[in-house]
Amino acid sequence: MKTLRHPHPSPLLALSLSILLASAGTAFAQGTWSHEDASTARALTPDEAYPELFQSVQQQWLFDDQKQFVDAVPRRDPAAIRADYLTRHQQPGFDLRQFVADNFVPPAPAETQPTRPGVSLREHIGNLWPALTRQHAGVPAYSSELPLPHPYVVPGGRFRELYYWDSYFTMLGLVESGEKQLARQMVDNFAHLIDTYGHIPNGTRSYYLSRSQPPFFSFMVELVAQAEGDDAYRRYLPQLQKEYAYWMEGSQTLKPGEAARYVVRLADGSLLNRYWDDRDTPRQESYMQDRETAEQAHSRPASEVYRDLRAGAASGWDYSSRWLEDGKTMATIRTTAIVPIDLNSLLHHLESTIALACGKSTMPSCTEAYGARAERRRQAIERHLWNDAGYYADFDWKKKRLSAQITAATLYPMFVSVASPERAGLTARTVEANLVKPGGLNTTQTDNGQQWDSPNGWAPLQWIAVSGLRRYGQDALAQTIGQNFLTQVQALFDKEHKLVEKYSVEGENLGGGGGEYKLQDGFGWTNGVTLKLLSLYPQEKAAP
Repeated sequence: MKTLRHPHPSPLLALSLSILLASAGTAFAQGTWSHEDASTARALTPDEAYPELFQSVQQQWLFDDQKQFVDAVPRRDPAAIRADYLTRHQQPGFDLRQFVADNFVPPAPAETQPTRPGVSLREHIGNLWPALTRQHAGVPAYSSELPLPHPYVVPGGRFRELYYWDSYFTMLGLVESGEKQLARQMVDNFAHLIDTYGHIPNGTRSYYLSRSQPPFFSFMVELVAQAEGDDAYRRYLPQLQKEYAYWMEGSQTLKPGEAARYVVRLADGSLLNRYWDDRDTPRQESYMQDRETAEQAHSRPASEVYRDLRAGAASGWDYSSRWLEDGKTMATIRTTAIVPIDLNSLLHHLESTIALACGKSTMPSCTEAYGARAERRRQAIERHLWNDAGYYADFDWKKKRLSAQITAATLYPMFVSVASPERAGLTARTVEANLVKPGGLNTTQTDNGQQWDSPNGWAPLQWIAVSGLRRYGQDALAQTIGQNFLTQVQALFDKEHKLVEKYSVEGENLGGGGGEYKLQDGFGWTNGVTLKLLSLYPQEKAAP
């Protein structure tokens, strides 16, 4: 067995364990950690605060879900817990499980109650919003959770915190439910995260700060603007620009064939983006899974595998054959070598939205500059991310080859209106022939046990497909996908009186499978997309 490295923070994120957030000392002494404190300091991650204890707990699989321990709240100063552990752990009779129970408060899942008989799917979702809403302007001292100034909606189950790209699809449903104020408050929370940390993290936990997720902030701003008018564009312009700067950091000095963090410059000078994480250690919430994966990658440095695993988590598609060299084995993951079609479509929308916001703010030079960036990206997408077989695809910038894989991500250029009409039509035909199933849109054509692969269908991908196809007049195909997915959601609701994170779009199962954890109930983005689809394709029936 390989000797695996002891986890350590990257230089970008490292904080001395001997200096515990002096600027937040008063708040910690009072037992709270507020969003005001977060503006000048951050909580230590579990592997920084008590590294030896963290490693021991995760290595021994003290919890079935490795996220459980990193979400637990220390009952006292982590430095004292660490010192106590180091003193006692080798003594005869030391009980690790009891030590953890004595020193940590375990997290509770974001549970939702099954609906009562006779309640419709739409009514059930309306009842879920309060159950999934949280307000944590202050969090317990030493918690890994990041405080936020306004209320927000969590996905549900093991996902007890705010997540980035999930939230856009949740917000669609909030607006549909008339909860426009809550949707606006969630956008304000994301603006706060950008102002506080320089970017929107994967989720509101200290251990998520080293990466982001698919950048949907510009879509959130667009959603608020639809309700409030152009003031929304002017209000969030600073945060839109800060987020863009985060994604493009290092681009100015890149030479052709080089990459830096999120940015890749291709051989012809085109500037595109990839997923990335600033740390190259095992994910704290999936620590042992990552160590086991690295052990299986015999010819690669463990740090390289960890980086690609983390970048895969940043993609939101964790995990998928899209990132695997052989399409099936996690040890072959190489996310950072991939220029993804979905990410670059989203960044085109961000550039276009900034140009629009600058126009609303009477800043012509800004409008021109970001408009030009959006146009250059559009050209690069068309040049490098189009497969002549008739669909958009990912590009391997290291091996200089386009993927032959047909995935649901191919519809993103239509979702952001960057595809030409001709290519949009070809893409629609490819999707109809290869990905449309009785339960909705399949994620990929590969069935390998990963959750972002066949036969799973995910609510956000259904909405991206339906919305994108409708933008190009492909209404019949959009309706087929939307109604098929609604049928699956309704069938599971009729049987089990709940909504879930993902669904199977073909075969006997209704709920989806695969991945690193069991199927989660809730579920934020399923609720939001279901309401939007029901508004387009009414077919609701009462539960028995």
